[in-house]
Amino acid sequence: MPEPLRRDVRLLGSMLGDSLVEYGGRELLDDVERLRHAVIGARRGEVDIDEVAALVDGWSLERAVQVARAFTVYFHLTNLAEEHHRIRTLRERDSGGDAPVRGSIAAAVEEISATGRAEEGDAERIGRVLDALEFRPVFTAHPTEARRRAVVTAIQRISDLLAALNAEPGAGDRADLERRLREEVDLLWRTALRRRTQMDPLDEVRTAMAAFDETIYRVVPRVYRALDAALDPATGARPPLARSYLRFGSWIGGDRDGNPYVTAQVTRDAIAIQAEHVLRALGNTCARIGRELTVHASTTPPSAALRDRLAAARTAHPARFAEIAKRSPDEPHRQFLLYAADRIAATRERDADLAYASPEELLADLRVVQESLAAAGAVRQAYGRVQDLIWQVETFGFHLAELEIRQHSEVHEQALAEVRAGGALSEMTEEVLDTLRVVAWIQNRFGERACRRYIVSFTRSADDIAAVYELAESLEQTPVLDVIPLFETGEDLDRAPAVLDGMLKIPAVRRRLEQTGRRLEVMLGYSDSAKQLGPTTATLRLYDAQEALVAWAARNDVRLTLFHGRGGSLGRGGGPAGRAILAQAPGSVAGGFKVTEQGEVIFARYGHPQIARRHIEQVTNAVLLASTDAVQERIRAAAARFRPLADKISDAARAAFRELIETEGFAEWFGRVSPLEEISELRIGSRPARRKKARGLEDLRAIPWVFAWTQTRVNLPGWYGLGSGLAAVSDGGRRLDELREAYRSWPLFAALMDNAEMSLAKADRAIAERYLALGGRPELTERVLAEYDRTRSLVLAVTEHERLLANRRVLSRAVELRNPYVDALSHLQLRALKALRAGVEDDAERERLEDLLLLSVNGVAAGLQNTG
Repeated sequence: MPEPLRRDVRLLGSMLGDSLVEYGGRELLDDVERLRHAVIGARRGEVDIDEVAALVDGWSLERAVQVARAFTVYFHLTNLAEEHHRIRTLRERDSGGDAPVRGSIAAAVEEISATGRAEEGDAERIGRVLDALEFRPVFTAHPTEARRRAVVTAIQRISDLLAALNAEPGAGDRADLERRLREEVDLLWRTALRRRTQMDPLDEVRTAMAAFDETIYRVVPRVYRALDAALDPATGARPPLARSYLRFGSWIGGDRDGNPYVTAQVTRDAIAIQAEHVLRALGNTCARIGRELTVHASTTPPSAALRDRLAAARTAHPARFAEIAKRSPDEPHRQFLLYAADRIAATRERDADLAYASPEELLADLRVVQESLAAAGAVRQAYGRVQDLIWQVETFGFHLAELEIRQHSEVHEQALAEVRAGGALSEMTEEVLDTLRVVAWIQNRFGERACRRYIVSFTRSADDIAAVYELAESLEQTPVLDVIPLFETGEDLDRAPAVLDGMLKIPAVRRRLEQTGRRLEVMLGYSDSAKQLGPTTATLRLYDAQEALVAWAARNDVRLTLFHGRGGSLGRGGGPAGRAILAQAPGSVAGGFKVTEQGEVIFARYGHPQIARRHIEQVTNAVLLASTDAVQERIRAAAARFRPLADKISDAARAAFRELIETEGFAEWFGRVSPLEEISELRIGSRPARRKKARGLEDLRAIPWVFAWTQTRVNLPGWYGLGSGLAAVSDGGRRLDELREAYRSWPLFAALMDNAEMSLAKADRAIAERYLALGGRPELTERVLAEYDRTRSLVLAVTEHERLLANRRVLSRAVELRNPYVDALSHLQLRALKALRAGVEDDAERERLEDLLLLSVNGVAAGLQNTG
């Protein structure tokens, strides 16, 4: 462990230990330490795993809960220390010299320039790629963030204090910072770690706003500045070469598929909350720049256009403008920006007499100021902070993030039947129509850009798309809609081109194609395809769907955007974003990438400015490179060469996966060996765990499916079937060289293997065996463990790694350090799960066991750092 990280972990750990002693006496800390040493000893082969279980079983339930809380808080503190070390490392890299940092925007620009010199001019080549550049992260409320908001904010306070300590303050300040840090660590220990009340959708909206307020709003102009500097180091002293290419989206408050708590009123309230946050931020920024822009008319005379706007403002609002002018005499640029800040505040307060009608009107004002400054020779004032504000307005508008609507195709089918029948409408149909009315209201209030995408889950035919348009057209005011098909199952992915053929026959779709320059969006669901087909076949099926859709778009002269519905966990399409982009089918990126950002991933990627900037730069780097001819040609050649091999792997992998989940009684067995049903009691989101009340796997959402397997330390959704697939083609090891070459040459195959390797590294065979034994089906336990052994052995053989994650030192270190502590929580969870499965008659004891179980679930999620 690097010394700075070791220092932070020891400091926070010792403070937690002191809190444990103050709370429960030395005996509590001794019990925590006994379990810690026992699980480390078990990892080293020095302690029998049965001894660990006996230690945990020997405690009272109250003590077991206290120990589980201690390990959970420890993980929160360790995660925090690791984040600080990551930030420290990023800063060191950024200041490491003249060469661009790997994965940065500058590195991509340099590589594109180098590969293009023999074919065309640098500017033309880079310009062609940049013209199409767009990154659309879409935040969703998929419930995978297991921490309470109170816990998140407590951790943030600890983070701020730790950062201040790491800044090497003087002795007196250091003593006070350490005192305050101890206070906050003690508060975290004494705070309930899981929610006792159910979240509602607006809670989720407000939680997401924290990432915007603290990070995203500030990071966006820094990213654009990095691109501008990569194109020409004289950024800030000339007109910008970089244009705004980030467009944020949100499903939070708009996704009603299977969530009865998301209503039309919730959607309306969600956009109002977003607008409040972004208008407040823009107003504060504009006012700050205005106050600081003290250029005098004698040194920086205003342009004629700015003088005209000042005169118009003076006429329209004489008293208000006189007050501003009095505070800023002979400072016309300052006067106008302060007036613009007042107008932004009026927009937020809905003061129609002063408000801006649209973000475009504000942009026009800001550009007049910018052009006036530049004409007067104040180029650094024109293209510095004023340009940053222009980029922010272009990116966020007055709505912050485009609110997208999602609903299941069956709901539209039933609603349309009722509307066509002309009789009384059910509550469900009224809600569908009210939602469309709210979309129209949002567009009237904030513009079409604020809400026009409507995603249809489980799209099976073009009729599912036509139904939404017909429902919208039945209203007095028809909103502008881009209805997007979402293809989720293997069968749906296969029929996607045929569905799009049908969509081209829908008059409303044809009209939108004419209005948008023949742009069309299609969403691909990763979660349900993986749950249905297994990780190997789902990966290849999604690749095939992308290839087929790219070819369809070329045939039909359509500018296609693929929307990737990736989850945070590896079993739901997660993993490093940059690597995933470079593994996409040729032509499917084409300068743009749209992807869901879910649950704990939002705060992991956007919770700190330095990390958020690095993530956005890595995605931008990958999008730029994946859009170049050279990279696409390499991918195309590798896919053609190795696809027959991959198909054989897929066939065997899918057969193994389906054989397991189709085994009679599998769903009931899964429910017994995992905390599947109990997970819903965590109250980590507003959405139910199942789409319907049935207890089978088909209607179980992918998140609890993955979450529950993670808790059992099996991590089955991330690797199961791959071992059988590799075994089917390795020919007893004689074709290993071909598999190794595929791993080295084909990014898709490399991503498949690397993701499986990561899942296997976070699994634990010995503890998994104890969970699986709870099901009373030894043949299923044997099958799962045999596939684990087979997959682990063959993944290591193909990657040529001596151990899992041998080529990823930082990640490997983090996993190895955490695993023993996760083991401790797993043993505590097993104690609770065994007792609950055996049946407990006493209500009070059952409640305490459930509390222990759910607390351990929370802790394991924190330790493994992904859930669903």
